[in-house]
Amino acid sequence: MLNYDPLACLPSSEELPDSDDTPVDNELQDLIPGLLKALLAIAWPERMDWYFGVDMGIYYDPDLPPIVQDGFLSLGVERFYDENLRPSYVLWEEEKLPILVLEVVSKTYRGEYSTKKAEYARLGILYYVVYNPFRRRKPRLEVYKLVNNVYELHDGNPVWLPEIGLGFGIERGTYLGIPREWMYWYNQQGQRFLTPEEKEKVAEQKAQQAEQKAQQAEQKAQQAQQETQLLRERLRSLGIDTDSLI
Repeated sequence: MLNYDPLACLPSSEELPDSDDTPVDNELQDLIPGLLKALLAIAWPERMDWYFGVDMGIYYDPDLPPIVQDGFLSLGVERFYDENLRPSYVLWEEEKLPILVLEVVSKTYRGEYSTKKAEYARLGILYYVVYNPFRRRKPRLEVYKLVNNVYELHDGNPVWLPEIGLGFGIERGTYLGIPREWMYWYNQQGQRFLTPEEKEKVAEQKAQQAEQKAQQAEQKAQQAQQETQLLRERLRSLGIDTDSLI
């Protein structure tokens, strides 16, 4: 008797298109997810059970085009398959839904507050994050959590995400030499993880401080040596043998 495996009939990630050929119209849609991905590598240096996709299609139905978002996080999956990396994220291969999806709003809405939000809720994605840098009166960052199949907005900045074990928020900083408001991961104490260039700057400052302390210690030693020499000269001028005092 033959065993029928329905998954064997589905296309693989290598056979599916890995792009919808829709160019981003806002540079932040590339830079912000890229920063978040880099920060995760800093926050979880030893972990290999997570994956952060940037501008990658999520295939959830072999008969439908993928959902393409700006960034998403999955836990409990292999971080790397091989040196060619993932061409796309295929749910029937990964067997894990992303736990978080990020959308960075451009001047041209792409359904971030309507169709995409409803689709992510239907799929069961736990956290949906929307960042709108063009807002002035409404909050630019919105973090939604799926509760009873409906997204509920969470207040705060940063917002703690217990299922991920990290916080998520925005504040001003510098990334790739660009000073502006960026999105960051935070630890449980509310401290954000530094960008690679910020970590390098902190390391340089510590090295400079260590060098300054070493120079100060050397100067104090030289000063003490000079004072000792002056004292010996005075004692000799009084006819006191300084060698006997050693």
